[in-house]
Amino acid sequence: MTAEPTGPLKGLRVVDLTRVLAGPTATQMLGDLGAEVIKIERPEAGDDTRGFAPPYVPNTRESAYFVGVNRNKKSVTVDIAKPEGQAIVHRLLETADILVENFKVGALAKYGLGWEQLKEKYPKLIYCSITGFGQTGPYAPRPGYDALIQAMGGVMSLTGEIEGEPQKVGIPVADLFAGLYGTIGILAALRHREATGQGQQIDIGMLDTHVAWLANQGMNYLATGENPPRLSNQHPNIVPYQVFPTADGYMVLSIGNDPTFERFCRSFGLEHLLADERYATNAARVANRALVTETMTTVTRTKPTREWIAQLEALKIGCGPINTLRDVFADPHVVARNMVVEMPHASGETVKVIANPVKLSATPPDYRSAAPLLGQHTEEVLRGLGFAEAEIATMKQGGIV
Repeated sequence: MTAEPTGPLKGLRVVDLTRVLAGPTATQMLGDLGAEVIKIERPEAGDDTRGFAPPYVPNTRESAYFVGVNRNKKSVTVDIAKPEGQAIVHRLLETADILVENFKVGALAKYGLGWEQLKEKYPKLIYCSITGFGQTGPYAPRPGYDALIQAMGGVMSLTGEIEGEPQKVGIPVADLFAGLYGTIGILAALRHREATGQGQQIDIGMLDTHVAWLANQGMNYLATGENPPRLSNQHPNIVPYQVFPTADGYMVLSIGNDPTFERFCRSFGLEHLLADERYATNAARVANRALVTETMTTVTRTKPTREWIAQLEALKIGCGPINTLRDVFADPHVVARNMVVEMPHASGETVKVIANPVKLSATPPDYRSAAPLLGQHTEEVLRGLGFAEAEIATMKQGGIV
């Protein structure tokens, strides 16, 4: 049995028809905030990410990928292609507040579970659809994948070495942002329902969310009509704000304004630069990016990273080492912020997961249960819906659950 939820969404029921990453990111956030999340999975197969391994969580046959994005959920195996399976989902929807799905556009309609089919029967239902390209537009029927969206959404054109090939970001940011924007939409829809009693559909397209977080680079294009160049580790609008070599490695130096640049120069024997108009203002430094980078590189190579970090932090100048993941999870600040949580797993093992970063003073995220085994809660949930033991046994025999 899982612990009772304590978060601000306690009492809400979520029917989770998502798999892989974007959708499960949204539903895990809802679960962390106290909602009951019932994850519907295919009998025998389950969520695709159960097979995204190695690596496995130590001493289990559970993929690290799946465990990282499916805590605080109940796994119920249901074959929604069968009428009896669809009837189970409808039984859940009678008491559900939210349905989240990331099927291709129109796919759930084949099973009577599309928004247009459900909205009249369940007028308070909040129905969140997360797809590659949204419910409308010429690309709507296409499948969406993280690397594909990173390419089509422009971020790959901005990422990588100046003379090298375009690069994707090292984590699946297109999936993650889509999931988080989905959560934001759900929370807004809950507020609307509270005020009006009406549910609604939330249409999240990964390409839309990717365009939305182009942020300053997107605005640079809109302001100039010119494609921003690929700048490797440099900042398009601030110089120096980039990776610099040190005597024993690399560091990030973030000099965000003119007073900070002046403080750096006066502290490290570069006062003469302040009288040179090519260095005097951030705008001038951006215009003379190569010169400033070359000048600063000569200086940063003179000391090891640790020494630079100590001196720059004392001067309140933004800087930092380039950590490996081993460094990250050993970092005293990350440790102090409790960004790794250990949870008991149904295998009998204790699993480590990355914590929810939202720090709420009154209703913090809670960690009730680790990612479930496939079908772990099927019988429990079916009994709660009123199915008799004989009915459950029959459905098991028929491959419905």
